[in-house]
Amino acid sequence: MSKADKAIRTTYFSILTNFLLALVKWLAGILGNSYALIADAIESTADIFSSILVLLGLRYSKRPADDSHPYGHGRIEPLITFIVVIFLIISAFVIAMESIENIKTPHDLPKAWTLVILAAIIIWKEICFQIIIKRSKSLNSSSLRADAWHHRSDAITSVAAFIGISIALFCGPGYESADDWAALFASGLIIYNCYGIFRPALAEIMDENTYEELEETVREQSINVSGVKLIEKCYIRKIGMNFQIDLHAVVDPTLTVREGHEIAHRLKDYLMENVDSIGNVFIHIEPFENTDPSD
Repeated sequence: MSKADKAIRTTYFSILTNFLLALVKWLAGILGNSYALIADAIESTADIFSSILVLLGLRYSKRPADDSHPYGHGRIEPLITFIVVIFLIISAFVIAMESIENIKTPHDLPKAWTLVILAAIIIWKEICFQIIIKRSKSLNSSSLRADAWHHRSDAITSVAAFIGISIALFCGPGYESADDWAALFASGLIIYNCYGIFRPALAEIMDENTYEELEETVREQSINVSGVKLIEKCYIRKIGMNFQIDLHAVVDPTLTVREGHEIAHRLKDYLMENVDSIGNVFIHIEPFENTDPSD
């Protein structure tokens, strides 16, 4: 199974989870008189649509390279991540505005049984986060990472709701709004987490050189190829779930063009076979005497 297929399967799991939990939260929030749970339901509903976007993006990124997209279609991943972040921000603002409105409006205490629902949701959402974030790391998928953080944000709002409802029930009349303050606090945490999702995707789309460990591995492995004396330059960019490598390989200057060409092919094949997650390698051959990086 390809990386894209594994990511797509993970996204189906995410969509199903969000749908079931959103349904539970809406029912429990309305029947249990808890706006914090309703706010949680709003976020889970938004999560369904964002997960669907991730799914569509992953399906699009599977398309092979063509004349218009010689590097493939993987750039759709950070773009989808940006849209997912927008969904999160909108959800946070909706929750905040509704929380403020509910703080101003007197209402009954939430039902005690909503705490049991929230406890189960918190545990399950954290499990979902751990499953998907682990898969996002193994597949190098920024959109899956964003989807994972949706689950973590959902768990955070549920924790805030649990605390707010507990305070309201423990302190009794006069503390009904603790539930709503909890939802307001959770919206702030969601906004804060958005930066952690957005920043890596921005680095990816701007081709920031943030892959020092991979660069070191590529340099070390390249020297194992016969004819390669050293690697002068190594630039790495992430496109989708794979990395594109640009190398300047230094070889004996007395070699013929054909011999240098053969070394480049051997180097490319060796790296593709021995280093994980490389989508393609572009190699420039340099003569041994000319190793000035400014050349």
